[in-house]
Amino acid sequence: MTSPDLVDSKSSVAVTDHAWSAAEVATLESELRDAPPGEIIRAAIEAVGRDKLALVSSFGTESAALLKYAADVDPAIPVVFLDTGWLFEETLAYRDTLAAYLGLRDVRTIHPLPDDLAREDAERDLWFSDPDRCCYLRKVEPLIRALAPFEAWLNGRKRFQGGERAAIPVVELDGRRLKFNPLANVTPDDLKAIYTDAHLPAHPLVASGFASVGCMPCTSRTEAGEESRAGRWRGKAKTECGIHVIKSS
Repeated sequence: MTSPDLVDSKSSVAVTDHAWSAAEVATLESELRDAPPGEIIRAAIEAVGRDKLALVSSFGTESAALLKYAADVDPAIPVVFLDTGWLFEETLAYRDTLAAYLGLRDVRTIHPLPDDLAREDAERDLWFSDPDRCCYLRKVEPLIRALAPFEAWLNGRKRFQGGERAAIPVVELDGRRLKFNPLANVTPDDLKAIYTDAHLPAHPLVASGFASVGCMPCTSRTEAGEESRAGRWRGKAKTECGIHVIKSS
């Protein structure tokens, strides 16, 4: 689908192992607090260089928006996709569809470690008995590995999604890395507009009533009037998989 050989050789020069201070992060946050997504993505590239910046995407129901903004800035920004082994086939197909449609040049699919799954989830029922541990093995640990070469990352969280996301900043410190939330300020109407204006293909499961899509066992349809993520881990206190809770090293 994609190959490092396709990456434009004119990549930005990256800062190496810069230790970001709280004051620097606060300055960036102040400068970008009201900036549009494209400007935030450009600022992220300027801060660390394109080759040290990763965009983490679930290729879910709202993912095309951030991927479109990023592709407009630089389609060779590395995109990290976590294939947990429990994803809908529609999500895997959507990854390929969007990558081709947007001209993404460097999509990296990351998997859980087979030995970890064999040791802790041989029966594939950990999602039921211990969903937090399941998410760690299938998403958090793979993301930690995937982000090892990078100094900053982009993600698609939005304040309107509610819960722990309601007060996210545009820029924050995540362990030693910068973490940019380019869509923090967007509204549902903003999302609808970019899908319409850019003719972005919808996730195949949207038409079936899924407002947010994760792993199959822990995703259900959303009812009218519910928040977009109400179908994730329905009936449980859990609202996040952990990749935005556990700080990356």
